Amino acid sequence: MSASSAALKSAHMQYDEFAGLDAAAARSHFRAGAYHGHTAGIAPGMLQGNVVILGKDDALDFFTFAQRNPKPCPLIGVSDAGSPMLPTLGDDIDIRTDVPMYRVFEHGELTDEVPDISHLWRDDFVAFVIGCSFTFEQALVNEGIRLRHIDENKTVGMFVTNIETTPAGPFSGGMVVSMRPMKMDDAIRAAAICSRFPHAHGAPVHMGDPAAIGIKDVNTPDWGDPTDFRDGEIPVFWACGVTPQNAVRKARPSICITHAPGRMLVTDVPGWATDSKKPTTNQKGDYTT
Repeated sequence: MSASSAALKSAHMQYDEFAGLDAAAARSHFRAGAYHGHTAGIAPGMLQGNVVILGKDDALDFFTFAQRNPKPCPLIGVSDAGSPMLPTLGDDIDIRTDVPMYRVFEHGELTDEVPDISHLWRDDFVAFVIGCSFTFEQALVNEGIRLRHIDENKTVGMFVTNIETTPAGPFSGGMVVSMRPMKMDDAIRAAAICSRFPHAHGAPVHMGDPAAIGIKDVNTPDWGDPTDFRDGEIPVFWACGVTPQNAVRKARPSICITHAPGRMLVTDVPGWATDSKKPTTNQKGDYTT
């Protein structure tokens, strides 16, 4: 390891230090173990993805599960069996190191959280990358829709719902959603903007009463941080790529590795490449429709 790499390894990056860094630069800090936090707002305008890694024997069933459930599981990348590289998402992405924090499940039980899975990698592993709602957030911000979890440096709240996914093999279970509080006018605008991003979950699946989708307490998320509501705001729910983690708990594969909720793979693919409106971007990555 070079002296500069050693220094990076020992550094402790704060979220606000990522302002202005591109995706590759951000990943270099994740790879060095210098940052383990959430990735919302990091490399704005770039495609982010949820991660699911399974042995080859379970990979086909999961691939089928994702195809049958494109709202919560829009596939944006799949590795070759045994390869940790994802060349369609970036020139140097190594799925073993380039996510801020991973979760390890054994027989459906969460057994560990680690910042690097190189020691766990197997020759039969297949890595799946699923589009993330963090991708469309820059488009919302550019339209003047504030996102409180970004403003407050929190992880967006996520909830298991009673919206059932379509099973495939052993994979099944309730859809997971992410929640953002908005005023009704902003919620309607957000739905229109997000519908342009089917590879990042698209339009919301529900607005308003959380109980209607099986959420007992909107102030107590299953993952992420609780979010304060202000006068006139309603909860707006999007399908979420943590859905596979809920399915893994039911399927109980011998091993499955995922991203930790809110800690995504930040790719080199611009968000506009998955935007059906296909706007151009300026040099800062901002949408310039």
